[in-house]
Amino acid sequence: MNTATHSNSTLELLEPANLLSEFTYQWLQNPKYTEYRPLFTTRDEWTVVRYVTEVLRPFRYWTLWMSKRHTVTLHHVITVSNDMFDHMDGVMQALVKKKIQGKEDLFFAVKLAQQKLSKYYAKVTPTTGMLLISAHILDPFRKLRSIRKWDKRLDINPEDETSYTTQYEEVFVKYEEN
Repeated sequence: MNTATHSNSTLELLEPANLLSEFTYQWLQNPKYTEYRPLFTTRDEWTVVRYVTEVLRPFRYWTLWMSKRHTVTLHHVITVSNDMFDHMDGVMQALVKKKIQGKEDLFFAVKLAQQKLSKYYAKVTPTTGMLLISAHILDPFRKLRSIRKWDKRLDINPEDETSYTTQYEEVFVKYEEN
């Protein structure tokens, strides 16, 4: 699935619909349109729509941000992935506390999105990981912080010699020494 296209298209449809919800509700109050009232989205359903837009906004932000870059973006993979994981974790924690209709469906959808992102994230092997780490070396921002988040996400002790944090530090020291 093309995340840039699908999630952004969905968001582009839901945001204006949400803005027009009150107008539509008032329009349906006209006796002339009573036959359409059963089709109108309920307040609980609009709440779910607002949650869906909140879930999708960071996807749009990152896809548009990455697509506007006119340089190499490989080194941002870790940062973007960590941000998305953090966002989805926060959404799922918030949904557990909410008493809205459709909460389970939204929770399930976010869980599936998280699993899909995990699937892509898991394809990072030690070899490709080293490529990402090398790309991070060239980026003066977010270096070690992103790598530590990556280790944390994978439940790896940053002090472990196989951790990406340790590998990054070793590669960086070698780079500096040469």
